[in-house]
Amino acid sequence: MYRAAPLHSLLIEPLDDLTAVFHRASGITHMLASPAPEIIQALQEPAPRDELLSRLSERFDLADRDAAALDARLDELVAAGLVERS
Repeated sequence: MYRAAPLHSLLIEPLDDLTAVFHRASGITHMLASPAPEIIQALQEPAPRDELLSRLSERFDLADRDAAALDARLDELVAAGLVERS
């Protein structure tokens, strides 16, 4: 199960191809490329990885190989402290 930091704890500012995300709890600003900001948005309702993949598939044209890419992005967001895994 994955859960993103609540939106009220983040300041999010799109900047051309990147998105700046200031995480109030840590005081760190992260520069994120797509699809990381979209993953944070989709995880405002906690979900297991397969449900998250389904949510993202509704908005984006995803293929089966994208499951591995999603796992990599989730690992990066967990390491950054923007997503929790339980």
